[in-house]
Amino acid sequence: MKERTLLRNDWTREEIEQIYNLPLLELVYKAATVHREWHNPEEVQMSTLLSIKTGGCPEDCSYCGQAARYHTNIKVQALLPTEKVIEHAKNAKEGGSSRFCMAAAWREVRNNRDFDRVIDMVKGVNELGMEVCCTLGMLTEEQAIRLQEAGLYAYNHNLDTSEQYYEEIISTRTFDNRINTINNVRKAGITVCSGGIIGLGETHGDRISMLLTLATMLKHPESVPINALARVKGTPLENNEKTDTWEMIRMIATARIIMPSSMVRLSAGRIEMTDFEQGWCFMAGANSIFTGERETLLVTPNPGVSEDLQLLKTLGLKPMVKEKSNVLKNEI
Repeated sequence: MKERTLLRNDWTREEIEQIYNLPLLELVYKAATVHREWHNPEEVQMSTLLSIKTGGCPEDCSYCGQAARYHTNIKVQALLPTEKVIEHAKNAKEGGSSRFCMAAAWREVRNNRDFDRVIDMVKGVNELGMEVCCTLGMLTEEQAIRLQEAGLYAYNHNLDTSEQYYEEIISTRTFDNRINTINNVRKAGITVCSGGIIGLGETHGDRISMLLTLATMLKHPESVPINALARVKGTPLENNEKTDTWEMIRMIATARIIMPSSMVRLSAGRIEMTDFEQGWCFMAGANSIFTGERETLLVTPNPGVSEDLQLLKTLGLKPMVKEKSNVLKNEI
């Protein structure tokens, strides 16, 4: 049996740039080869994302319709009742999802009753046997430990873009704030979910820089979401051009090659992709998607469960059945 491509954390910018700029078909071939060395190419992890607290965020992320300062059609919603969240998680599990992610539009976690309720939600979803993930904004090490003790499996905190371009997109926090939260999550023994968004107006160099930051972490993020900008009316980036799917495929393939053990998630932007385009993304090494009924997801549209199951069936793929204990969580 052919040996796996080695895991590396010492990538140079030049090496990643060389991979990124390969002719597209050669790049996809190399990525598909690496994917088969590390993963079952017939399986796709289905993850469900639920907004447990929507809108009213004090941040100024240029892409986000949940920022309070932008006038969008997004309705502000207080933190959902714990029982309702658990019900959504049960429905997600029945629909084939093995991971349930809860998102709150907060700048940072505060030690208050709302955080206590999130802890209860984490415990409840964990008891269902699902991988439970949260994305709640900035996090201290103590808060991360508390989440880990409640059973949190993963924490999402995307880099969004390169360190150099970051301040063009967000001014209310710094790139280092993002890195600090990821480090706090690691110290607490929680797996990391971190990727970025393309289509923000960044250069190819910015994309390479973002991938370099992820691929040179002491441990690669266990999950790497690649998002295409979802253009939300009322935000500063609403008039950006639609992200070219070939650019998404190039990003996914490069991420797969340089972070072979990670789950690479085809995230935002799928609603604007054809089945053919999504098929290319899976060929390039994507093996995870966000799914769920449209009304239960975040504030941008997404295909529904039945559509996704049909797509997987058409492509000869199947939902991943994933036991948490099988993932090398204790290697952190």
